[in-house]
Amino acid sequence: MNKSIRISFLTIVRKEVRRFLRIWVQTLIPPAITMALYLLIFGNLIGSRIGQMGDFSYMAFVVPGLIMMSVINNAYANVSASFYSAKFNKSIEELLVSPTPNYIILLGYVCGGALRGLLVGLLVTLLSRIFTEIPVHSISLTVIVVVLSALLFSMAGMINAIYANTFDDISIVPTFVLTPLTYLGGVFYSISILPGFWQGVSQINPILYLVNAFRYGMLGVSDVNIWASLAGIAVFLVILFVCCLYLMEHSKRLRQ
Repeated sequence: MNKSIRISFLTIVRKEVRRFLRIWVQTLIPPAITMALYLLIFGNLIGSRIGQMGDFSYMAFVVPGLIMMSVINNAYANVSASFYSAKFNKSIEELLVSPTPNYIILLGYVCGGALRGLLVGLLVTLLSRIFTEIPVHSISLTVIVVVLSALLFSMAGMINAIYANTFDDISIVPTFVLTPLTYLGGVFYSISILPGFWQGVSQINPILYLVNAFRYGMLGVSDVNIWASLAGIAVFLVILFVCCLYLMEHSKRLRQ
């Protein structure tokens, strides 16, 4: 990477980070408070009546899922809102006609969104330690899964922003697709307690594999094959990167 491209990349990332840090009361605190309420209500109050989930308390079981949920939602939301805003006020056109390669623009926005997701995830992790002690089975696997997941959903947010025609459009996918998939992705339960048919249905949900891979990194337990989960994440990363790059180069929605 030559100097000019590196400067372009770092400039976009810095802009994205400054954007969400400047309004941290809106971008960082609300999701952290929401997850703290989940921990208090589901983990502490209801979890104390549920008891054990396998070899762990219910609180310890749900914490990895809640951390992953916060990372996914915030990485997605950051890129979809930021890139659509740039498209709406026409500033994205200045980037597209500049010498900056499209893949650098894409990586800059995606890395900025991933950083917000990871920062919120870190805040949720620190809050969770108020409620329970969380062991870490594999630090390297935990970090790899959470970083790749943040990048993956940042790219998904980019696709949403490219196709969106109004600000309302960027909330349709999170509301009607992302939220149901997250809640049904094994955040609050193990699919092993489901009947056979619903276990099969659950295995179609891609978020199930992200949550379980992350839970395995922290607790060492999973409902799915970890290597299949990592392979799936890698494949989807490549697919979404190619789709984003293609849309940036060919989509007329960026030049309305």
